[in-house]
Amino acid sequence: MDRDEKIRLENMKIRYLRLVVDLSIAEIYQSELTLVEALRIMKRAKQVAINLFPGSEETFELIYAPRFKRAILERFRLN
Repeated sequence: MDRDEKIRLENMKIRYLRLVVDLSIAEIYQSELTLVEALRIMKRAKQVAINLFPGSEETFELIYAPRFKRAILERFRLN
């Protein structure tokens, strides 16, 4: 696989992860979920990130976890 192909694949994985995160957060806001179900959605999105980018647990916690936590806090009025 040449350099351009690697970059294209990496960009495709990033776009897919963004889509998963965006749809997951939308589901948390718009669906009649329990808190446990919302936390499971966040956990599944994290697993997708780890599967796409092995070793990315800390990156997920820095970039995406705050968005999920904010959505969960707002949705369930935990502030």
